Amino acid sequence: MQNGTTDKDLPALTEVYRGQDPVVDVVAIHGLNGHAIETFKTKKTGKFWLGDEDLLPSHLKQARVLTFSYNASVAALFGSASADRIMQHAHTLIAELVADRELEDAVRRPIIFICHSLGGIVLKRALAYSSSRTSKQVQHLHSIFVSTYAILFLGTPHNGSSTASLASIGRRLVDAVVPSKVFDSEGQLLDALKEDSEVLQNITDMFAPLMKRFRIYFFWEQEKTDFGATRGYVVDKESAAPILDDTERAGLSYDHRGMCRFESRNSPGYRLVVAALLRYVREAQGVIPRRWADATEMLRSERANEAAELLGP
Repeated sequence: MQNGTTDKDLPALTEVYRGQDPVVDVVAIHGLNGHAIETFKTKKTGKFWLGDEDLLPSHLKQARVLTFSYNASVAALFGSASADRIMQHAHTLIAELVADRELEDAVRRPIIFICHSLGGIVLKRALAYSSSRTSKQVQHLHSIFVSTYAILFLGTPHNGSSTASLASIGRRLVDAVVPSKVFDSEGQLLDALKEDSEVLQNITDMFAPLMKRFRIYFFWEQEKTDFGATRGYVVDKESAAPILDDTERAGLSYDHRGMCRFESRNSPGYRLVVAALLRYVREAQGVIPRRWADATEMLRSERANEAAELLGP
C-alpha cells in the first residue's frame, strides 16, 4: 500500500468526507486484493477522488462518503468456502451500515453504492440478505435495502458468456492482482471459480429479482491489463455491462485497476461518473421517502398478521 496502511488498520466503515447537513450516503466497496482507500487513489500522485476536496466532495456538498473495508485477499474470498466468506462480508456490510446510520440518526437517508470489481458481488449478496430481513427481531437490517437508490458497478463480473466464463474471469482477476508464483502456491482457482460451481452466478441470480428497485449504471474497462506475458481484459464488456432494460452502461478508458481512480476533473470518465451520482442524489430525495412509507406499512401489516396468528381463530 502506498502509505503503509492495510485494511486491518481501518474500521469497517471509514468516513472520507462529510458535507454540511448530508442528504445521502455514498458508499464505496473495493474488490479483490483491494484496499478501502488505496484502491481509489491514483498511483503516481495519490489523488483520492472520493475524499479530496477538489474532486467528488466539490460536487456533492450535502453527502457523506464512506468506504467499506474487508479482507479481500484471494485466500479469504476463494476456495471451498468462498460462498460462505462472501456471505460473511455481505452480512458485515449490512450490520455496519445499519449501526453507523442508527448512530448518525440517519436510518432513512438514501444510499448510493460505488463498487469496483468483486466488491459488486459482495454488495449484491448484501442487498439480497437485507431484502429478506423482515421479521420483527431483525427488521432493522431491512433498512439498507429500503434506503438503497442506485449502484455504480465498475468492472464487476455479472455473468459468464461463451467466450468469458466466470471461471476464466476469476482467473484473470487473480492474475491481475497477484503474482503467478503466489497464486500457484495457493492452489488452483479453487472451487468457487470452477464452471460447475457458479458461486458468482448464484449471487447474480439472487440479485436479479431486486434489480428493478435500483438505478444501475454498468461500467466496463476499455484498456487491457498487463498480465506480464500477455495483455487482456479482466472483465469483458458483456460480463461487466449486460444489456438490461432500465439500466445505463458506458466504457471507461482505463484498465481494470485504473477504472476506479481519477486524477482530476478532466480525467476520462470522471464527469460521466460524477454526473450520474448527482442525478441519482437528486432523484433519490423524492423516491426513498415513498419507499419508506411503503416499507413501514408492509412491516406493520406483517406484525399485525403475526399477532393475529398468535391469537388464533
